[in-house]
Amino acid sequence: MTKRIRALAAALLATALVATGCSDSDGGSGDPAGGETDKVSYITAFGAVGRDAFAWVAKEKGYFAEVGVEVDIKEGAGNQQNLTALKAGQVQFAALDFTGAVIQAGRGEFTDWRAVAAVHQQTLISVMTTTDTGISTPKDLQGKTMATGAGSVTELLFPAYAQLAGLDPKTVKIEGVQATALNGLMASRKVDALGTFLLSRGALETASRKEVVVLPYSDYLKDLFGNAVITTPLLIEKDPDLVRRFTTALLKGLAYSIEHPDEAATILNKVKPTYTVAAGRSEIEAMTPHVRPADGAPIGFLDETRVSRTIEVLQNAGLIRPGLAPSHVVDSSFVPKP
Repeated sequence: MTKRIRALAAALLATALVATGCSDSDGGSGDPAGGETDKVSYITAFGAVGRDAFAWVAKEKGYFAEVGVEVDIKEGAGNQQNLTALKAGQVQFAALDFTGAVIQAGRGEFTDWRAVAAVHQQTLISVMTTTDTGISTPKDLQGKTMATGAGSVTELLFPAYAQLAGLDPKTVKIEGVQATALNGLMASRKVDALGTFLLSRGALETASRKEVVVLPYSDYLKDLFGNAVITTPLLIEKDPDLVRRFTTALLKGLAYSIEHPDEAATILNKVKPTYTVAAGRSEIEAMTPHVRPADGAPIGFLDETRVSRTIEVLQNAGLIRPGLAPSHVVDSSFVPKP
């Protein structure tokens, strides 16, 4: 009887080993077929719009499934909410405006995060107006009123942008408003210009029915990144393989989206039927030139030298305290340069 029990136990153990043997014990293979699927939550930079379509593309195309990750995608509402959600453990990954997050880290407000990939290699923050205002250069803003999202990075960075552009920022009246009200204010000419994102150009053209003039902050603040993907230092330490697999799949979705904007916009429209395919395609096409690094590095690459210069710019502008190092806000090991 004892021999039969031992034989049965050995057979069961062998069966279990066969069932689990096709995956790495540490999950390093990224093969979901042989191990449990990791479940994580990710929050977009802002809602369900073209600039964030790549997350749903990665999910729809099976890129997350390929690496054994199941992702619950939540709609974000800007840096404050996204950083709060990450800190509270409601999400494990988030997208947000990198420069804005660095400002918050440099002020000691949110420090428990690290950027692991760049979505946009340049900041997409811009001054935007319509041709009937006569504003075509930063200096034309003198004596004018510009609306920005209240407390947004656009508002915070305006003095640094203006000074580099040869404009006294004190000569421009800034009105902080709800971000959703910006285009309406410009369309009704209640303000002369907006501090907003380049990707909103199409929406402003539609709302105002006028030709739009864009003055990018990146003309003068060249080292600033746009949106980035972040996670916590704890997750990086605890499960770097999960961070790597998630980041790789997400960036694969980003690459596919800029190469197939119509399909990406259609996938987004399935998730958010009120957001049109045309609007999604317009945003994806507008951000495409800002996604690939200029030096041939892979999509998502975070150049720590540029991060250092970003910190220097923010310190010189008085937006953050001295002492912030690139390693406090970036972990570039997940998208290495070849």
